[in-house]
Amino acid sequence: MSGRSNRMLKTAKILLIALSFTIFFLSSISANAARVKDIAFIEGVRPNQLVGYGLVVGLSGTGDKSSAVYTTQSIANMLNRMGMKFDPKDIKVKNTAAVLVTAELPAFIKPGSRIDVLVSSIGDATSLQGGTLISTPLKGPDNSVYAVGQGSVALAGFSAGTASALVSKNHQTAGKIPNGALIEKEVPVALFGKEDLFLSLRNPDFTTAQRLSSVINQSLAAGEIAFPVDAGKVKISIPQYYRDRIVNLISNIEALEIKPDNITKVVINERTGTVVMGENVRLSAVAISHGDISIEIKTQYYISQPAPFAQKGDTVVQPVEETKVQEERSRLIMLPESVTLGEVVRALNLVGVTPRDLVAILQAIKAAGALQAELEII
Repeated sequence: MSGRSNRMLKTAKILLIALSFTIFFLSSISANAARVKDIAFIEGVRPNQLVGYGLVVGLSGTGDKSSAVYTTQSIANMLNRMGMKFDPKDIKVKNTAAVLVTAELPAFIKPGSRIDVLVSSIGDATSLQGGTLISTPLKGPDNSVYAVGQGSVALAGFSAGTASALVSKNHQTAGKIPNGALIEKEVPVALFGKEDLFLSLRNPDFTTAQRLSSVINQSLAAGEIAFPVDAGKVKISIPQYYRDRIVNLISNIEALEIKPDNITKVVINERTGTVVMGENVRLSAVAISHGDISIEIKTQYYISQPAPFAQKGDTVVQPVEETKVQEERSRLIMLPESVTLGEVVRALNLVGVTPRDLVAILQAIKAAGALQAELEII
């Protein structure tokens, strides 16, 4: 009994250790993981762009000038459709502005729903403040009308004053109409009846595509139904059980979590001196010497006046410039090979430079072949 008890105790300890390791491993993955919904989307399920031409009326003298022929012609056409006959030359348009109306039509949105629209002036109007967009058809790339926009234009700012003394805040020739478009037609997206689905990665990567297919195969337990086609696409063969439950299949896949992989990169903004480094940045052993030269120019003015009671002579101001050049002492610093981002930061801080100097140092390290990352300058 004693030997059997010892064996059972050892087995329990091994199982406990294995369980602890598994929990730790899964928690570490979950901490760095992202949902499939956030890094990929179903191919074909996408928004569509809509655009239309319309008129904004009710402006307080800030509309298009009479030189905007298309505005006067549009007003005449609108009034003619209402049964009134007008010559475009007889129409004054200072209270009306021609605009382009744009919107984004989400996938699966149904007729009767509402979406936001953006209104932007295309003429010489100075402000759309207080204006109202009249009924404007919004068309897709196929020239079909998918929505109709209308409503009051909201501007994030104001303008006041005259041409000689004008005070304005934010942009006055573009505005937004919340829920300003009514959906008239849905873009058809066929999901049922398909044998395959394709997941497209928002940031294509071979490793991420392979991890995604492996997670899908392990989680659904339906065999090898997912495999990567290339760095940006994963093909999923729909199991027979999900042929009539496509929404359930997509929902289960979107809820899965994986750790996306990416290229090690250092991003530098030279205008602001901003440096952003990824977690996998590596630095080979390298020696760095960084110095700085400062030049200071001072101008002093000496005044020369004539002697007292002198009959001739003028007061003369003579500028005298003094130039001072100072070179700071620099030392040669050996940076050891770094394997973590924290070590890279600590190693670069040894040089004791400002962020703007760090930009030049990183460029030099990359040129020397010691920076194991892609250097991107924006």
